[in-house]
Amino acid sequence: MDLKFEAVVIPVSDVDRAKAFYGEKLGWREDIDFSAPTFGEAVGFRNPGADSYRIVQFTPPGSACSIHIGKGVSAAQPGSFKGMHLVTSDIVATREDLVSRGVEAGEPFHFGPEGRIPGLEPARADYSSYLTFDDPDGNTWVVQEIVKRLPGR
Repeated sequence: MDLKFEAVVIPVSDVDRAKAFYGEKLGWREDIDFSAPTFGEAVGFRNPGADSYRIVQFTPPGSACSIHIGKGVSAAQPGSFKGMHLVTSDIVATREDLVSRGVEAGEPFHFGPEGRIPGLEPARADYSSYLTFDDPDGNTWVVQEIVKRLPGR
């Protein structure tokens, strides 16, 4: 069986604010912005009390997986998603780009025997340096540096 992971729903409290963050601030490609008053109910996505359905899809540059934000698309609490991973081949340049866009990106860190350690992994080993940033609702993204992937990827 050949399956591809295509999208993840990110819970947000304000669709337009999240749309501005992911589209305008991060520069992710907007693929769709679709609204329908009863569509969500028809496909089982309607939240109790939701008065409409709206889905906005964004795709990060270079990604095969997209995100969905919207109204009536998730019962999860806004800000409850923590640790969604993005991968970059240059974490320093990625952080500089995020900061230049007005994103409050954390400083790089790595892990050692004592746990989380500030700064890049000294040898810049793949899969070992990270940074984080939050969307306006507090959903947390982790950026991980990988130059050469493990075999089979």
